[in-house]
Amino acid sequence: MLRLLLKLLKWLLIAVVVYLVVTAWQVWRTGQQYAPQAAGAIVVMGAAQYNGVPSPDLQARLEQAALLWHQRYSSTIVVTGSKEPGDTYTEAEAGARYLESVGIPARDILQAGGRDSWENLSDAAQLLIPRGETDVLIVTDKFHEDRSMAIASSVGLTPHPTPTQTSPIHGLSAVPYYAKETVGVAIGRIIGFQNLDSIHSFGVGRPPTGPTS
Repeated sequence: MLRLLLKLLKWLLIAVVVYLVVTAWQVWRTGQQYAPQAAGAIVVMGAAQYNGVPSPDLQARLEQAALLWHQRYSSTIVVTGSKEPGDTYTEAEAGARYLESVGIPARDILQAGGRDSWENLSDAAQLLIPRGETDVLIVTDKFHEDRSMAIASSVGLTPHPTPTQTSPIHGLSAVPYYAKETVGVAIGRIIGFQNLDSIHSFGVGRPPTGPTS
């Protein structure tokens, strides 16, 4: 009996390792894709801001969104993210302020809330679906693109990958975030991404510049 249990445990561990390896490859592969196309909106995933000033990570995402807007892939940018206790501005407000400062008209910017990736995209979907703008370009870090795409699909959007090409988190510094995202995506597929992101302390995709949604 003990031998059978050990054999089953061995195969279970092998299955888990294979699942994680495949998921890691998918997370990496999605982050390498860049497929801008005409869409209803450009959705910027939230990241830290400091008194209305985007963190370097958030700024890179906003610059990518502005580039896509200038290239006329969409005339609407949705900035997302709420605020931490004690903050004056939300991440979305900081994002909107930055975009306006680089020439994006306020009328082309929508603000959605959310403390995490699920809420970011759920709030964005509530703004976009009634407008019939379900095709979206997802702007975030490469390591965060796969989970963001999966969540976007879950809330009724049709996402296309457009990760920022200028993230300050790259090379070896990105490895821990790819690892966290691999675990997050692997678990999220089993328990649901909404349940995963409700575990706020999990910390998936949180760069050292501050929280990433």
